Amino acid sequence: MKKLIVVLVFLMALQLSFGQKKPNVVLFFVDDLGWADVGYRNAKFHTPNIDQLRQDGMEFSRAYVATPTCSPSRASILTGMEPVRFQMVRHVDDGNGIDFDDKGNSINDFSLWPNDPVQMPSINMLPLKEVTYAERLKELGYYNFFLGKWHLGDARYYPTKQGFDEEYGVCNYGHPKNYYPPFFKDVNPLANFDKTDLYLETVLANKALDFISNYKNEKPFMLSFFHYDVHGPQIGRKDWVEQYKKEGLKGKDAEYAAMISAVDESVGRVRKALIEKGIADNTVIIFTSDQGGFFTNAPLSGGKTGGNTLGEGGARVPFLLYYPGVTKANTISDIPIQTTDVFPTLVDIASGKTCTDKQVNGKSLMPIVNGKKFKDRSLYFFRSYEDQYAAVIAGDWKLIKYHSGKFQLFNIKNDLSEQKDLITIELKQAEKLKKDIAKWEKEAVPNYKKG
Repeated sequence: MKKLIVVLVFLMALQLSFGQKKPNVVLFFVDDLGWADVGYRNAKFHTPNIDQLRQDGMEFSRAYVATPTCSPSRASILTGMEPVRFQMVRHVDDGNGIDFDDKGNSINDFSLWPNDPVQMPSINMLPLKEVTYAERLKELGYYNFFLGKWHLGDARYYPTKQGFDEEYGVCNYGHPKNYYPPFFKDVNPLANFDKTDLYLETVLANKALDFISNYKNEKPFMLSFFHYDVHGPQIGRKDWVEQYKKEGLKGKDAEYAAMISAVDESVGRVRKALIEKGIADNTVIIFTSDQGGFFTNAPLSGGKTGGNTLGEGGARVPFLLYYPGVTKANTISDIPIQTTDVFPTLVDIASGKTCTDKQVNGKSLMPIVNGKKFKDRSLYFFRSYEDQYAAVIAGDWKLIKYHSGKFQLFNIKNDLSEQKDLITIELKQAEKLKKDIAKWEKEAVPNYKKG
C-alpha cells in the first residue's frame, strides 16, 4: 500500500511538472535612463511603478553596459556578446555620413567617426549571422514581439530578420524628431498617428497592452519593449511637464522628468494588463537602461557625454528582475553584472538549463537569484569615440584606459564618485588589471595592435 501511495504521489508530481507552463517575459529597455534617475534614488522623479517593481523583485545595484552607447548596448543585450567582437564600437550613424543614403539605409558595412583618435571602423548593423535571444527563445517555443527602438540597421536587419515574430514602431533612426506627431521624418513607422496628439510613449504602451490583452497563442511570449524615451530631444508629455513645473523644475529638467514619468506609467500599465490577463504570476519582468543619463548622474561621475562615458555615471544603469515565486521581495545584489548576462538568463528561464552558447560572453543571473555561488569574473568595456576607450572591472576595482596611454584606477566600493585616482598608489592592483585588459583586448578586439 505504501509503495502504491509513493508511486501515485510521484506520478502526480510528474504531471504537475510537465503541466507547468513556461513563464512569459517582459523586458523594458529604456534609452538613456541614468542609474540615479529613478524615484527610489532621487525623490525629484515620480516613478511609483518602477519603485514597486524594485520592492517586488531583486535590484542589481551594480549593473553595467558592455558598450554604453545606443546601438552596441542593444546588440549586447540581444546577443549576450561584447559588441566589439563583431566590430560594433559606436552607435549606427543614422545616415549622417557618406556610408548611408538619405533614408538611413547603409551603403557600406562600416563607418568611421571623424573625431575618433584611432579611426576604428564600426559596423553599421547587427550582422544577421549573430544569434539573438529571440532566435534561441523561438527554438524553446516562445513567440517574440519587438516594440520600439531598434537602431541596429535598416529594414534588411530589422527584428523580424533577427528571430522576432512581430515588430512595431521600428525605423532606421536612433531617436525621434519629436515625441508628438509626426514622430519621424522619411522612414516613419507610425505615420498613422500624424493627425493625433498622442505622446510617443503612450502609443507604444497602448500597443504593448493590446498585444497582452489579445494574446491567444498557446506559446509563452517574450515582449521586448525598447523605449525611445528618455533620449533627446527632451520633450515630455504635457501633463507631466506641467506637474513638474508646479514642483519647481524648469526647462529641460521638467521635460526630462516628465519623460521618465511617462516610462514609469508604461511599466505600471503593462503590469496591470498582465494582472487583468491572469498571467502576472507567470511573467518575468526585467527593467534596465542602455547607458547613463544625459544630465547629471550624481553621485556617480561621468555620463552619456563629456568624454567619461566609461565612468560609473555612463556605464552603470538601473537593473531590476522580478520572477514571481522565485525572486525574493525587496532584495539587492551588489555583484557586478552586465547587459551581456540577459541572453543566458533568458535561456536559463525558458529552458531550465544553463545556456551553452559558446559565443555568449555573459552568464546567467539565476544563480544569484537563487542564492547560489556566482563565480567572480572581470567585466570588460570598449567604445571608440574619443581618447577614453576601454575599462575593466574586477570586484571593487576599476581600471580605465585611454588611447593616449593614460590609465586611471578607482576603488568603486570606497570611492563611488571616482574622485581619487589610485593609479600611482595601488601599483600591484594597477599592474594586475593592465595585464588583464591587455590580454582581453588581444583576444576580443578585431585588428588588435599591441601597445
